[in-house]
Amino acid sequence: TQSTWGEIAPSAKMIHFMLLVSRQGKVRLAKWFVPMPQKDKAKVVKEISTMVLARPQKLCNFLEWREQKIIFKRYASLYFISGVDKEDNELITLETIHHFVEILDRYFGNVCELDLIFNFHKAYYILDELIIAGQLQETSKKQVLRVVAAQDALMDENKPDGKKSKAGAAAF
Repeated sequence: TQSTWGEIAPSAKMIHFMLLVSRQGKVRLAKWFVPMPQKDKAKVVKEISTMVLARPQKLCNFLEWREQKIIFKRYASLYFISGVDKEDNELITLETIHHFVEILDRYFGNVCELDLIFNFHKAYYILDELIIAGQLQETSKKQVLRVVAAQDALMDENKPDGKKSKAGAAAF
């Protein structure tokens, strides 16, 4: 099948991208699971964030856009936005977004936008443990947090000054 951008799209249902956008429209995290030129990514982000931010809160969290569905959820000051195949189940995608937020909450101890700004690499690492190639890979929050804690321990061992990182202290 042909995707919106002209490449051959995989036949499996998948997440095409995950965006975290602030209420002001600033992108805090953007993860793409399909190849796309940078110029097209910028257009997609602008178009989707404009649609989502302009949408009244009382309306549903699902939008049809091009050949995809946009599923989003607002948590505090951030919108978690996901682009999926039209055939994908919206509720499963919403649950995946919620799962990601719960893991971020446990890791950072009540995650806020500043945590994601200053520790964006941790948010990407957690997302990479959760979703691989557009498919949910790990459903266990404890397992994801264990892997992230192990990564933190490795990073702490390799620090020349020996200081421990504060992020992740609330992981367990």
